[in-house]
Amino acid sequence: MKVLLAAKHLHFPQGGGGLERNTHELCLRVIRHGMQPAVMCNLQADGSLMSLANRLSRKLRPSIRFPMDTGLGYPVFRGWAGEDGAREVARRFEPDVVVVQSAEPVPLLQSFEGLGIPRMAYFHEVERVEDVAVLARMPGIGLLANSTFTAHKMQAIGGVAPTVIRPLIDPDYYLTPARGRNVLFVNTRPRKGLEVAFRLAELRHDVAFDFVKSWILTPAETRQMEARAKAAGNITLHPPRNDMRALYARARLLLAPSQWEEAWGRVATEAQINGIPVLASNRGGLPESVGPGGVLAPHDASMEVWQEAFSRIWDDEDRYRHYSEQALAYSKRPEIQPNTIVRAFVRGLETFLAGQS
Repeated sequence: MKVLLAAKHLHFPQGGGGLERNTHELCLRVIRHGMQPAVMCNLQADGSLMSLANRLSRKLRPSIRFPMDTGLGYPVFRGWAGEDGAREVARRFEPDVVVVQSAEPVPLLQSFEGLGIPRMAYFHEVERVEDVAVLARMPGIGLLANSTFTAHKMQAIGGVAPTVIRPLIDPDYYLTPARGRNVLFVNTRPRKGLEVAFRLAELRHDVAFDFVKSWILTPAETRQMEARAKAAGNITLHPPRNDMRALYARARLLLAPSQWEEAWGRVATEAQINGIPVLASNRGGLPESVGPGGVLAPHDASMEVWQEAFSRIWDDEDRYRHYSEQALAYSKRPEIQPNTIVRAFVRGLETFLAGQS
């Protein structure tokens, strides 16, 4: 089976968010199961060899607007934002099914209309979950969700229960034998709980914090963050990176105080693979991804509540050991193991295609 994973955003390694990591690791895994994956995505002119090669390819062959690169181990068709590559990529790759993963799936799904290719929408967030109502009226569109939380939201709006395919997180990319002493906070955006993270660090001068910057920061935001981290004295800012093992090796606790409805919370699972417990908000899919391997607090709780929750997991060694053991055990539950997820993904596609014939 040939599956095209299509989106209107950057792909790995230019895009380093949870969706990009999930797509990349899923592609590598499904190849082992005999599937042929490919990705269609946007490209950014970042001066990298990849973007320069893409630009040169377009100049040498003007009829190709989405040049293909294979450095990741599978074909990736990258085009400039705003361009429509559906017909071109479909003609060149000849997929059996297209799985659209954009935050706004409807326009991209429509671009594949009339090509005779079965289409699915895979929701990794709930910001545009209202689009499910539109998709439910479009004939023959299959639906996938990345968590039970996302699935319930989709079913409430569209009246159809999507197949749940949880994020694929390969332990080999995250496991580290080291055990650190720091608090790790990933993705310094306000909606990820940046203010809560700063306030906790400013209140706990006895604890070292590692903040990993967002991939998308303005120069002004960066300067403001650097000034506040310097004033706190116990915060180290790190650039975004694709390999997180060195940071997980420094971590004793993961902080995930998201203020928006996370559809899953990938970093929670990544941390728990290393027995690192999580202090998180109770929004969206975080309760599902954290499980017993951490402590939850209301996203809008007072700082007194956040402090108490932090102290509960950090200052009591017996309690910390309990949460660490629970985190490691929860990371090994069957439903999130890579092979389980791949089998569910393949089975979901096969079931959908069988219904289209």
